[in-house]
Amino acid sequence: MTGLTLGSPLIVLDADQVREQLPMSACIEAMAAAMQAASYGNVTSPPRQMLPLGQGGVFALMPATGEALGVYGAKIVGVRPGNAARGLPAIQGIVVLFDYETGVPLIVMNGAEVTAIRTAAASGLATRLLARKDAATLGLFGTGVQAVTHLDAMRTVRPLRSVRVWGIDHASTEQFAQKQAARTGIEVRAADGPDDAASCDIVCTITNSPTPILEGDWVRPGTHVNLVGAHSLTTREADTALIRKSSVYVDLLASTRAEGGDIMIPHGEGAITLDCIVGEIGQLLAGEIPGRRDDSAITVYNSVGFAAQDLYAAASVLRRINREQ
Repeated sequence: MTGLTLGSPLIVLDADQVREQLPMSACIEAMAAAMQAASYGNVTSPPRQMLPLGQGGVFALMPATGEALGVYGAKIVGVRPGNAARGLPAIQGIVVLFDYETGVPLIVMNGAEVTAIRTAAASGLATRLLARKDAATLGLFGTGVQAVTHLDAMRTVRPLRSVRVWGIDHASTEQFAQKQAARTGIEVRAADGPDDAASCDIVCTITNSPTPILEGDWVRPGTHVNLVGAHSLTTREADTALIRKSSVYVDLLASTRAEGGDIMIPHGEGAITLDCIVGEIGQLLAGEIPGRRDDSAITVYNSVGFAAQDLYAAASVLRRINREQ
């Protein structure tokens, strides 16, 4: 798969190079392969190992092996919430791949950029499968790195007409909207409030809020929602009302049970059963479970993330580089 000899030098890519070698459309296809592989046991992707750091940070190791890909590897990252004030992504780290047969290191790449692109690409895949075909408006909760990549993912899978952005700081939200409108050529404006952003055809929550910022009463019939920002059993971005009235899809059921507060908190309250989860995106791709039932249904993709997504994204980069050599 790699096309490299054992004497080949280790490839090292910075963020700009990762962005160049991992276009959103290609990463969405890589996420489709990763989701199916994970759902059907064709890749080994154990739960992430996480160690607490000071100031609310986390050090995480996410290993995965994929014999069919010809590689194994890991993402090694630190999550530093205070980085936003420094103008840096909260996630900092690397993704490294090794040759499956020999263990020779093949490539090291910027882990923050891989995370930014593959997380949005997974949401893009879910949106391609679950959003109404005529979905044309997007509501973004958040103005960070993931807001940029999610905008790109959504416009890759649906012809967006307009975008409404909600953020805590109105001035920063206005600046974000103006910059993204100029970059994409799409109408992007600061939302009048969170309910305004929630009244779109597609809604993405990509914040670090530990408590709900999206209320089910704001979400209209026919909406598709990507819940992305919460990754623990004690945090969530959506309230119980939204989960109760939605058909929910997840990346991996095991990950949801271990880290999916958006689902597990209302389940712990006794407000829902896990029957609200239709299944995994990989199962949907395989035709094992149904998708959107009609244009009035509300669908939710709860993204927790798992290491096979990083493995497949990085392998896509390596294949592209090998083709160019």
